[in-house]
Order: sequence, then structure tokens, then C-alpha cells
Amino acid sequence: MFSSRIHLKRAFQITTKTNHIYNKSLQSHFSTYLRLQQANTTANFSEQHETSQEPRTHFGFKSVPENMKETLVGKVFENVATKYDVMNDAMSLGVHRLWKDHTIRTMAPGPGTKLLDVAGGTGDIAMGFLNYCKEIHGDTSAKVTLLDINPKMLEVGKQRFLKTPYHNSSQVTFEVGNAEDLSSIPSNSYDVYTIAFGIRNCTHIDRVLHEAFRVLKPGGRFMCLEFGKVRNPLVSSIYNLYSFQIIPIIGQIIASDKDSYQYLVESIRQFPSQEQFAEMIMNAGFTIVGDGWEDLTFGIAALHSGFKL
Repeated sequence: MFSSRIHLKRAFQITTKTNHIYNKSLQSHFSTYLRLQQANTTANFSEQHETSQEPRTHFGFKSVPENMKETLVGKVFENVATKYDVMNDAMSLGVHRLWKDHTIRTMAPGPGTKLLDVAGGTGDIAMGFLNYCKEIHGDTSAKVTLLDINPKMLEVGKQRFLKTPYHNSSQVTFEVGNAEDLSSIPSNSYDVYTIAFGIRNCTHIDRVLHEAFRVLKPGGRFMCLEFGKVRNPLVSSIYNLYSFQIIPIIGQIIASDKDSYQYLVESIRQFPSQEQFAEMIMNAGFTIVGDGWEDLTFGIAALHSGFKL
């Protein structure tokens, strides 16, 4: 009997040690995969584009000349435009809709609010904003400008609004424009500025923030819904595996485009942490309350806010 207990104890110790070694090995292999992925893509791209004299930035895990990023990002969104909403639902299991709804309810716009929705794409934020004003206030004087740099994404938004009472009304306008240069928009002209899951695709985030500050009225509010950094180690490991192993496959199945969704996953990892981004918002002139952001779903997304005072 005593011998059996010893054998059981030894078997338990061996099993525990084996599991520990396996987990460490899995973590090591995943880290190595990410490093190799970044190194290979960077090396391949560098061989094709020798532009060492130009400033460089990231395109996912690749290092590219700054003046090329806008074109590369544009091609990604041209490829995904018609499947963008379906893919968002598939990748987030519909949770992105809850995040956007929370953004509108946190904004709590009043009657007559003027919203500039930058990188507005297919119109989720713009539509939610107008619906909120109508349902909560019975208001039809609120107005939104849906601005996007990609004409194909903007066209999807226009088609969506064709099926609503807002079509051909003065409540919504569409504009092709670059978040880094809103020179077509006068200073101090909007009450709220929103950008949802778009700012990480911009080359110069600081320019986007300064333009947002300029076009807002005194007292206006900047709101940015963007992916964040997950702090819980267990959730983070599951999220990483899902992001790098599953999402590109979903992109291939639904949109026949694995590479574009691989970029979108990589771009999330390149975006600053919640703390770093909040500091950038303050450096642009905004006043923040508290931390300046709210984590959503374990920090997978974060809602940032600042005021022009």
C-alpha cells in the first residue's frame, strides 16, 4: 500500500513536470513563430524596396517606407470592403456591435449635435449616432459627416444609408478625406469627433490627433474606439492564438483574403498601449478625465476620450 502511494506520488510529479515543460515549450514555439514571422516579412519586403534614406514605419510586422503605408493600407481595405461587416461579426462573434453601441451611449449626444466620424467606413458609428438622437430625443436636427480615405469603404456606407430614412436628408454627408489632413474642414466646427478601429492604420497618429483637436469646437469631445493590450495572461494567450491562427483562416474562408486579415491582426499588436495612447491624446492638447480610457472585454478593445477645453 505504501509502495503504491510512492508510485502515485512519483507519477503525479512526473506528469506535473511534463505539463510544465510542454507549456513552456508551447509558449517558446509561439514566441519564436512571431519573431520569425516578423523577421521574414521584414526581410522579404526590404529586398524588394531599398529605400534606406526614407523614414520608415510599420505595416503590420513589416517595416516599410512611410510614403508607402497609405497605399498598402488602401489596398487592404479595397480588398475587404464588401465583406467588412460580415468579417467583423465573424471575428468578434458580434461583440464589436456592443462596443460601438457602448461608444454611442457613452457619447450621449444631445439634440442638434454635429459629429465628424472619421474612418467611418460602413457607417456603424454614424448610423448609431443618428438612431440614438432620434430614439432618445426625437431629434432630426443632429448631423454627421462620415469621412473615409477609402472610396470603396465609403461606397459601402452610402449603400447602407440608402435603405434608411436618412437617405437624401441633410443629416448625413459623405466625404473622402485623410484623417491626417482635414484641411477641407474649418477649425472649431464639430461637437464630437469619433474614429473607430481606424487610427491604428494611419501613418502619423500624432497628426490625426492634432487635426481632431483643431476641427472640434471648444468643449468638443474626441472619442476613439480601438483595440488595446490585454493584461490578463490567460486571456492574452488565448487571444493571441485565436488572432494569429484562426482569424486569417476565417478571412480566407469568408473573404478569400488571408493576407489582409493577417495584416489587421498584426496592426493591432503594433498599436500603442492604452497608457501610451492616452499620453499621445494629452500631448495633442486634449484634457482627459481619470485614466482617459475604458477597457472593454478584458482590454481587447478600449474606448479613449478627451475634451478640447
